[in-house]
Amino acid sequence: TYALLDKAYDCDKLIEQLKSQGIIPVIPPKANRKEPREYDKHIYKDRSLVECFIGKLKQFRRVFSRFDKWAKNYMNFIRFAAALIWLR
Repeated sequence: TYALLDKAYDCDKLIEQLKSQGIIPVIPPKANRKEPREYDKHIYKDRSLVECFIGKLKQFRRVFSRFDKWAKNYMNFIRFAAALIWLR
């Protein structure tokens, strides 16, 4: 399991806590870090894809405002919206 986080979460305590839980942190180092850490740049690129998709998904007012009463209906509309985004 990976934790894809931005530079704001680059602190040693958090990284050690994630590692102790068996989670692989993929966090780019801050520019002012004394000892730059290595991170997997290829995996980190996937984070931008997810963020762009969520941004497009939020353009659907029904998803953003969550008008549906039942979680099943809400999830089905998210799937429908995802299909529409994919077809564009």
